[in-house]
Amino acid sequence: MESIAQALQQAQRRIEQALAQAGRAPGSAALLAVSKTQPAAAVRAALAAGQHAFGENYVQEALAKMEALADCRARIEWHLIGPLQSNKTRAVAEAFDWVHAVDRLKIAERLAEQRPSGLAPLQLCLQVNVSGEASKSGVAPAGLPALARAVAALPRERVVLRGLMGIPAPAEGEAAQRAPHRLLRELMAGLAAELPGLDTLSMGMSADLEAAVAEGATLVRVGTAIFGAR
Repeated sequence: MESIAQALQQAQRRIEQALAQAGRAPGSAALLAVSKTQPAAAVRAALAAGQHAFGENYVQEALAKMEALADCRARIEWHLIGPLQSNKTRAVAEAFDWVHAVDRLKIAERLAEQRPSGLAPLQLCLQVNVSGEASKSGVAPAGLPALARAVAALPRERVVLRGLMGIPAPAEGEAAQRAPHRLLRELMAGLAAELPGLDTLSMGMSADLEAAVAEGATLVRVGTAIFGAR
């Protein structure tokens, strides 16, 4: 069985090959290792192999993992990539470095209010429902500009809007996979004149990372290809 270190190397290689294919600069898309449902020992193994950014979906599970890995805190960047309910914002504001799935102003406001002043600002991405799925979280594309404006106006010493995140519906074939990622890139480009600091497109997973990188992903969320099936 492939080790976590080998799987990480393979995932990095896929990203670099996709960047080269798209004519993008080496290193212009980073790997976010999705460690949800994985034990702290797996995160520790990935950390030992040189991976520092980890994505978690469930707040309680992540907090337990953070406690088990407290000795490594300075070397880990924790990203919340799952939906966030308003009753969990305080724990997230106190413990995470990034939140990817902000889809309404109330959540961003609570994170800003609850971010401890001694910590670096919490980095935020707005989740956009790029496939229009009723079952999926995310702001509708039409509602994005107003939400982005409002979040960008929150106190920057507490929260900073960095970009957009999308989780498209599964699709077969490169053209079908690229379409929702292209939409996300175009939506961010549309915000650029008004909000020039946006630099992050969190998109692409194990199954479609090549399509995401081709459309400009800067942060690719890979779990299964690193840690195996859950």
